[in-house]
Amino acid sequence: MTYESVIGLEVHAQMLTKSKLFCSCSTTFQADPNDHACPICMGMPGVLPVLNEQVIEFAIRTGLAMQGTIADTCRFARKNYFYPDLPKGFQTSQYDEPLVQGGGLTIDVDGESRFIRLTRIHMEEDAGKSIHGENLADPTKSYVDHNRCGVPLLEIVSEPDLRSAEEAKVYLQKLKTILEYIEVCDGNMEEGSLRCDANVSLRPVGTETLGTRTEIKNLNSFRNVQHAIEYEIERQAAILDSGGEIEQETRLYDADRGVTQSMRSKEEAHDYRYFPEPDLVPMRVDQPWVDRVRAELPELPDAKRERYITAYGLPDYDAEVLTADRELAAYFECTVDLFNQPKVVSNWVMGDLMRELNRHHITPDQAPVTPAHLAGMLQLVDEGTISGKIAKTVFDEMYQSGKQARDVVEEKGLVQMNDSSELESLIRQVLEANPSQVEEYRGGKQKVFGFFVGQTMKATQGKANPKMVNDLLRQMLEA
Repeated sequence: MTYESVIGLEVHAQMLTKSKLFCSCSTTFQADPNDHACPICMGMPGVLPVLNEQVIEFAIRTGLAMQGTIADTCRFARKNYFYPDLPKGFQTSQYDEPLVQGGGLTIDVDGESRFIRLTRIHMEEDAGKSIHGENLADPTKSYVDHNRCGVPLLEIVSEPDLRSAEEAKVYLQKLKTILEYIEVCDGNMEEGSLRCDANVSLRPVGTETLGTRTEIKNLNSFRNVQHAIEYEIERQAAILDSGGEIEQETRLYDADRGVTQSMRSKEEAHDYRYFPEPDLVPMRVDQPWVDRVRAELPELPDAKRERYITAYGLPDYDAEVLTADRELAAYFECTVDLFNQPKVVSNWVMGDLMRELNRHHITPDQAPVTPAHLAGMLQLVDEGTISGKIAKTVFDEMYQSGKQARDVVEEKGLVQMNDSSELESLIRQVLEANPSQVEEYRGGKQKVFGFFVGQTMKATQGKANPKMVNDLLRQMLEA
């Protein structure tokens, strides 16, 4: 039987606040274990939570960026479950009265655009972290680091609108980009500030009834999201084909083995015994607050991409690549402000710059070649001081030394040769040294022309003006 996969994602994004959701403990990553824990985030008797106002503002910002509806009133609830890394014995979250409902985002896969709906966006606190392994003081025991307890999270829940592992990966990439643009989450999946749970089910093609779903927990990379869903689709299809039934359960993905494995039976909402949080009053979000946050929203990726196409005349592909990263887009625009040839800038940013960024695992704002460096080098090419080929050498030298392009050109003696009489003399020597190739060209073998260009550029160490070389060669060969 042929099946259709039905996929929904629950994404947990740690917010970029300096303090936790209900206390003043720091949210700094990689502190010593349990350094950032206090009686409030440890759930000690007699303590009371105090809501972090910036968390609400970040949630409103996210809801607006995702085209959701901001509720006039929302409230927190207690979600009861018991794990070693949840010291209170419950998680303060939102249940039937979330801050944001609806909305969605558009993804493009295989040339087709699809709008993926959101169910809700709500605020909650993170749990701690259980640590196991050989490097511990006693490897036979597990330890708990409570630093993450109480760190503010946004849970962004999609409708089951995704139909493939590829779509799920693209959706998550798009969501990450938006969160980075609005500066709500840094999107660092390696550090766990962006995590994803995937709900996967299958149904026969052409039917509407949803199949039994499984949940894959704590996926922490785009690669793992795609591979885990692909494996789960294959696993479920094999069970259904053999006449079996899918068990509703929570599973974990083993990236080393490339398989999902059962973790526990899947809980339903009633298993958590939700009830309103008695220590926090309901919140009212007035319209002026929402309007102010809306007015302060930055240009979002889709709008920026369209502007790059219409205002800068860039191809769709260039616009998509440049706007996928907020800092890369800022680098591009800053360079264009200094050297107003957008396509030329795009080629260098997407080519040489991104190559070095990926090689050194750094962000655009950390690159030793700044927008001013790149614009200065492109200006030298445009005015004919250096050739495009020499520019590659100049770029590499700028990256290594941090020097400006003009300084590199002067120190290395890389100024382009534009003296026609000097070039004529060199070309004459090239022609005299290769009489058989001259006869071949004059006999109609046009491909030999590239040989002469190469020999001339070699004789000038790549410094000759390419256009002048081409023009002079044709004149002298056809004389």
